[in-house]
Amino acid sequence: MPDRRPRAAWRRPPAEPPATTSPEPPTERSSVVQASLYRDGRRVSSPATLADTFRQLREHPDGMAWIGLHRPTEEELHSLAAEFDLHELAVEDALEAHQRPKLERYGDTLFVVLRAARYLDAQEEVEFGELHLFVGPDFLITVRHGAAPDLSTVRHRMEKDPDLLALGPEAVLYAILDAVVDGYAPVVAGVQNDIDEIETEVFGGDPAVSRRIYELSREMVEFQRATRPLVGMLHGLMAGFAKYGTDEELQRYLRDVADHVTHTSERVDGFRQALTDILTVNATLVTQQQNAEMRALAEAGFEQNEEIKKISSWAAILFAPTLVGTIYGMNFDNMPELQWAAGYPFAILLMAVVCVSLYVIFKKRDWL
Repeated sequence: MPDRRPRAAWRRPPAEPPATTSPEPPTERSSVVQASLYRDGRRVSSPATLADTFRQLREHPDGMAWIGLHRPTEEELHSLAAEFDLHELAVEDALEAHQRPKLERYGDTLFVVLRAARYLDAQEEVEFGELHLFVGPDFLITVRHGAAPDLSTVRHRMEKDPDLLALGPEAVLYAILDAVVDGYAPVVAGVQNDIDEIETEVFGGDPAVSRRIYELSREMVEFQRATRPLVGMLHGLMAGFAKYGTDEELQRYLRDVADHVTHTSERVDGFRQALTDILTVNATLVTQQQNAEMRALAEAGFEQNEEIKKISSWAAILFAPTLVGTIYGMNFDNMPELQWAAGYPFAILLMAVVCVSLYVIFKKRDWL
């Protein structure tokens, strides 16, 4: 963590008088959510502008500035960089946003990127925000991109505990880490509820469930990207306890946060695996349903073929006597069989033999 040294020991002296080295932020738009100065864990002032904050912090080198920004302009960040000697790469990252969670040290300043999350009940989806922190010996700057997290609750909580706030910017850093990690709990609960609903929909045969599984899987990928790097970041901070002389209370605080984020990361990994399994089960059920439909169509076609066979068989059987009767029903004088005494019995016998023969043949072939 940053060393708690007098401001003059770490900050480069301004090249010009203070009135000219701290330009006023643009009057058209200010992204400063709140700027406060603290001494011994208690707020002593709330400057209205960044310039006032810089001036008052110079007047009280034993104080701490806590500046909260929301989507700051380039001019505002550059004025902060000039005042607090922020590294240009960290400033560039804070301007661009869309960074992965990370922790980097630039001299006496820590640059931390966090991904906050919140669950939207109405839309049943997860919304992610991005938070950048600059943590120095006597200042902490938060740059927020997105609605989450709500740092006002962290500020109120810390102000109610002056002893903890008096430990400096690192105490605020741990409080923000705790707030971000605690904000994951409602998301985990909401996702668990969604997965339970999806399981019901899968076995209920809802055709729209595949899309819901896919969308939730994408959110879990983002959630995993937000939580997994935090485990390594927190263990990296814990590894520096002895080197930077971190207060014992803060050590316990950070270990608790590390336990929570490890648990959350494991739950998110479990959610991804569960969604993968559910997607596999859903694909299997869809395939089974399609096979059942194809089987039903095949059975219907088979039954239809059987009926056609029966109809065709009886048509053939009835066709034989019709043919014989038709021939002998023609009124021709030169038909020898007309004068034959056995002609009629022969015709009847012929019809019977043909019909019985066809019946036997069709019966053996299971057409009848």
